[in-house]
Parts: sequence; structure tokens; C-alpha cells
Amino acid sequence: MKLQFSAEVATARRTLKPLVALESSVLAQGLPYPENLEAATRCEAAVRAEGAVPATMAVIDGELWVGLDAHRTERLAKGRGLMKVGSRDLAIAVARRATGGTTVSATVELAAAAGIHVFSTGGLGGVHRGMEETLDISQDLPAIARFPVAVVCAGAKSVLDLPRTLELLETLGVPVIGVGTDELPGFYSRETGLPLEHQVADAGEAGEVLRARAELGQGGVIFAVPPPKAAAMKRVDVEKHLEAALKAAKEKRISGKSVTPFLLSELAKRTKGKSLAANLALLENNARFAARLATATGWR
Repeated sequence: MKLQFSAEVATARRTLKPLVALESSVLAQGLPYPENLEAATRCEAAVRAEGAVPATMAVIDGELWVGLDAHRTERLAKGRGLMKVGSRDLAIAVARRATGGTTVSATVELAAAAGIHVFSTGGLGGVHRGMEETLDISQDLPAIARFPVAVVCAGAKSVLDLPRTLELLETLGVPVIGVGTDELPGFYSRETGLPLEHQVADAGEAGEVLRARAELGQGGVIFAVPPPKAAAMKRVDVEKHLEAALKAAKEKRISGKSVTPFLLSELAKRTKGKSLAANLALLENNARFAARLATATGWR
């Protein structure tokens, strides 16, 4: 796989500084401008503050980039109609010389190819509600099972069927480990009522798990970090607004890749910006923990 490295990432590789992979779908599709640019800036700053180097993945004019400079970051943030690139879409994006943001699945694949072992995102894709009718399951889950990368997140996106998402991750052999919690975080909320079998107290313990998994030659692992208390929303409020957003999506016949961005936008409107504030806070919080994890392991 031919990769292009930003100057900052190339220097980090030469000097063996720890690297943290970041996705770019949040720039290209996940959040509106200028909040998307703010999110990227805050995440990269949080990684640097903990002594690691951010490596945001993206496809730019058909080139696979590991690390973005300010110009390319702004291009994604302000771009219209950019491609949403999952793992299955990488070859198509390269062949068509497209530009787009990478989702979780594409980012873990690129991170693994670049030798980066830690990746920070907001929330995972997973099993969608109504899956028995649509068979809509995110390619994020099999990608995490396949590629040996630690994924730091605030759980799966709250718009999903969370119990089924956990069951499928178990089937795929992907451990979901709570960071300072014994239940799955709910992305915007700190609780879901879904227990997690395994927990770690801090990045040091998480690093021990990551090293052991690598020594066993196993795939990815998920570290679930609750969103900061100050920004987190109540679970009941999230569900109330989410039900209304799902109804609106069904009425407008929105499906496929367009569902999640629509629901996130609807939630921001219905919560008067509270969900957006929570999203920004958890992204930054996850990036900070991921940098500590990368530093604790001593790996890129």
C-alpha cells in the first residue's frame, strides 16, 4: 500500500515518537463547518499535549494520506460532496482520484499499514436499529476484528442497536474494555445499562492489554471511554430526541451512508446544540486518552 506522510508524521516516524491515528469522516461528513474544523484542531492539540503526534487519515486526489497539514485539513472541512471512504471504498477512491474522509474501517486499515497501533474516534458504527429488515451493519466491526489497532471511542453511536452491536463484536472476537467504567458508554451519555466484562483503570493498564494482544497475534481491541461528565447528556433525553430523528429519517426515506449524518444533524437541532457540544468534548477526551495509551506502550 502506497502511503503519503505529512512532514510532522514523517519526522515522528524517523524519531520514533508515538503516533495516534485520527479519522477524517468527522471533517468531511460528521460535523458542520466550522465545528468540524474545531473538532479536528482540538483532537490534534489534545494528542500533542500528551506527547504524541496526530496522524489524521484521508484520501486526497486519490492519494492515501497519513497526517494532514492545515491546507488539506481545511479543504476537507470546507469541501462539498466529498466521498465517505470506508475500507471497501479505498481502492475505488484511489482509482478515481477522489477526495474524501475516512471512516473507522478505512482508518484502522491505513493505521495498520502505517504501523500505527492506536486510533481515536468518537463512536463506532455497528448494528443499525431495524437490522432484521435492512441487514444494515457497519463495516467498522469486521475491520476492527481484522486489523491490530486499539480503537479508543465513547462506545458505539447512540443511533445504533447497542445490544446487538456488542453481541456481534463478541462473535468477531473483539474485546470491548471499559476505561474507568463497567458499562458501555452511550456516546452522548455515560451510561447504557449494558455491562462490560472487562475494565481498565488507566492508560497504563490499557497498554498492558494492547501489548499482550499484539504478542498473541490477535486483531483489534476497543477501549470505551465515557464522555466527560460536564458535557454528557442524560440517556433518557438522548433516546427521546433520537426516536423523533429516526421517525423523520424514515419519513424522508433516508438510508445507507446518509442515515448517521442526518441523525446527528437532527439531534443537534432537537437538543439545541447540546449533542454537538457533547460530541466535541468526547472527541477531544478520547484523543487525549489515546495519546496517553500510545505513549504508555512506547509504540507508534
